[in-house]
Amino acid sequence: MSVNRTSITNIPLCFETDLLYALTNTRYILCMLLNIFLGILSIITVCGNLLVIISITYFKQLHTPTNSLVLSLAVADLLVGVLVFPLTIKFSTSSCHYHYDLFCKVQSSFAVSLCTSSILNLCCISIDRYHAVCQPLTYRAKINDHVIVTMILVSWGVAVLIGISLLIAGLHQKICVKPCLTFVVVANIMGLLFAFYLPMIVMLCIYLKIFLVAQRQARSIQNTMSGATVNKMERKATKTLAIVMGVFLMCWFPYFLCTTIRAFSKVTMSVVLFEVLSWVALSNSLINPFIYAFFYSWFRAAFRMIISGKIIQGDFTNSKLSYTLMC
Repeated sequence: MSVNRTSITNIPLCFETDLLYALTNTRYILCMLLNIFLGILSIITVCGNLLVIISITYFKQLHTPTNSLVLSLAVADLLVGVLVFPLTIKFSTSSCHYHYDLFCKVQSSFAVSLCTSSILNLCCISIDRYHAVCQPLTYRAKINDHVIVTMILVSWGVAVLIGISLLIAGLHQKICVKPCLTFVVVANIMGLLFAFYLPMIVMLCIYLKIFLVAQRQARSIQNTMSGATVNKMERKATKTLAIVMGVFLMCWFPYFLCTTIRAFSKVTMSVVLFEVLSWVALSNSLINPFIYAFFYSWFRAAFRMIISGKIIQGDFTNSKLSYTLMC
């Protein structure tokens, strides 16, 4: 009985080909599902922040200094959802890691500018809340329209400068001689400092001060209110500040810690890990509307009127929205 040696020899080759096809096909499906999921996150980010923008611009009751800062934050987060999310999906960190061309540098600089603007707006909101809670008698005198506009302009101006500085540093990093390397190092340090670490320290100090003052104010009216009500106020203050700082640090601290280690050490980090941390950081723009807008009942009332299409049916700009804080 004769045996076809060629057929026997081809069996392993065919098996390897089928296995390679199966792995490639599985990877394609996983990538497609991941892109769909990230696309959904982008849509939610855009819709959530768009609701905030429409609410503040349409309803006159929401035309306050604090909400002007929330509006600036929503615009920054909206642009993150519209521009940074799709570009990051298309030109992932992995591809830019291996093909770090001019477009990748520009895209990275653009993302840094918008995300930094979002972080600095969060910092400005914390400053506004500090004056509202800790210095209520002088709040309206200190936090006026001029101060709010200055805060917003500084937030966006610093963000743009950081983005441009990091772009220039990235373009010159591989062709720099010794004097130029100083500029690259300084640009990286200043970028990390002003984009995250300084705002983080400011927000931590301010929210700690707000929490202590809120607790003291709650205890000071203990004689006129029941103990249960006082405890409820303290729990509410604790929960609010824990959510604000907890989400902010959870989203951004791992990313900036990893970025700092990569920038100033020779430690090699997984590209996949860095990409995951990038998406966790970007998700802060998705969560911000829920923290800074959905948390208040008057925003929820505005959202219901917008989603139902009621504002199209008539003029509701002067509508009185409910004004209670969620427990």
